[in-house]
Amino acid sequence: MQYRLYYWPSIQGRGEFVRLALEEAAADYIDVARQPGKGFGIPALMRLMDARRVEHAPFAPPFLQAGQQIVGQTANILLFLGARHALAPRSASGRLWIHQLQLTIADFVAEAHDTHHPVAAGLYYEDQKPEARRRAEDFRNSRMPKFLGYFEHLLAHNTRGPYLCGARLSYADLSVFQMVAGLDYAFPRAMASAARHYKRILTLSRAVQDRPRIAAYLASDRRIPFNQEGIYRQYPELDAR
Repeated sequence: MQYRLYYWPSIQGRGEFVRLALEEAAADYIDVARQPGKGFGIPALMRLMDARRVEHAPFAPPFLQAGQQIVGQTANILLFLGARHALAPRSASGRLWIHQLQLTIADFVAEAHDTHHPVAAGLYYEDQKPEARRRAEDFRNSRMPKFLGYFEHLLAHNTRGPYLCGARLSYADLSVFQMVAGLDYAFPRAMASAARHYKRILTLSRAVQDRPRIAAYLASDRRIPFNQEGIYRQYPELDAR
């Protein structure tokens, strides 16, 4: 089956967590909004969000079309793909555990976004700079250690293998890599300072980065570079020390 991924064409955003899973699974997929021609591009994405035309229309991208089925929300898409492509444990309890970790990552991603848009997503960053400075300071000093410390603790007490669920890679491990990559881009000084505290997370991230399919994807033009329109943005004043 060829999947159709619907997400914005110029940013990594939440869609990147899905792209990484599709690439690791060597799945056949089309990144619809990035393709030219009739039936592709942003108009195709917008059509599937129209509840007048589509039953169970998704609220927002990313969403994935598999045959006639449309699955929305990043964690939900990964739950779906994980079971189909051996990127999640076989047991129901194991799949719920990895889904739980993905939801925790989603919470952290939302907080990272809100460092540069703490008042309203509809306002420009320039309209909320003082609030962004305060929010980013709390994020660096409190929220980053809380979330990264949680995953470091899980890895430290995992005796069954190098990954979050033991010996086998899951989509949550791919998402940890993306989480770390985004933090390295947006908060390079804070991450350099914190590196000694989160050695296991960084080791996991490097292991994911070095996997053959992921390495090939990262080196390709399918990987959209981080930029100032995505979730992770590089404002030096928010990374102050």
